[in-house]
Amino acid sequence: MTVVDDRIEMADTSDERTLDMMFEWLEPTPEGFKVEIVEGNVYMSPQRGTHWQIILSIVRQLFATYQEEQLLSDVRIDFPGRLNGFASDVVALCEGASADAKGHWRYQDIEFVAEVISKDTAANDYGPKKATYATAGVPVYLIIDPYKGTWHLHTIPKDAEYRSVLSLDFGTAVDLTDTPVGLALRTDRFPRD
Repeated sequence: MTVVDDRIEMADTSDERTLDMMFEWLEPTPEGFKVEIVEGNVYMSPQRGTHWQIILSIVRQLFATYQEEQLLSDVRIDFPGRLNGFASDVVALCEGASADAKGHWRYQDIEFVAEVISKDTAANDYGPKKATYATAGVPVYLIIDPYKGTWHLHTIPKDAEYRSVLSLDFGTAVDLTDTPVGLALRTDRFPRD
């Protein structure tokens, strides 16, 4: 703070945080936990067995369309908006996608995202993350709810929302044949919490 002509000039207190800084502060992340930053807020979640079983099932099925190097789980990707660094449960990247010099993947290369909700962070998956994925133009966003045994397919992103939403129960396949994914995901073996 300085005094100029009998006026008090306040020190610069702008918030100059960056995602890189915030993730650096959080390292090392405890084993078995995932860290995400959603709209500048930090979320740390433990990995659950049911959660992992569903993720693994989705990844195995995606091998019919995608190569191993096109599939990610719990890997940081920065998204548009204020301080959004997500570690999505499952991400499928387009053919030819590659990480930048810092090892970061581009959200523009994403064709599919799946999130298996956790009770403590479900509001993010249904709220700000869904809006961010739509803003980023992610063509297919799938939310899986092991507590209710349901899934929610979001497609046709426009103006920070998805124009098409389909919600059905476990046991019904998620038909992605008319999307970049090009297959139907079986859900009959998804465990419930």
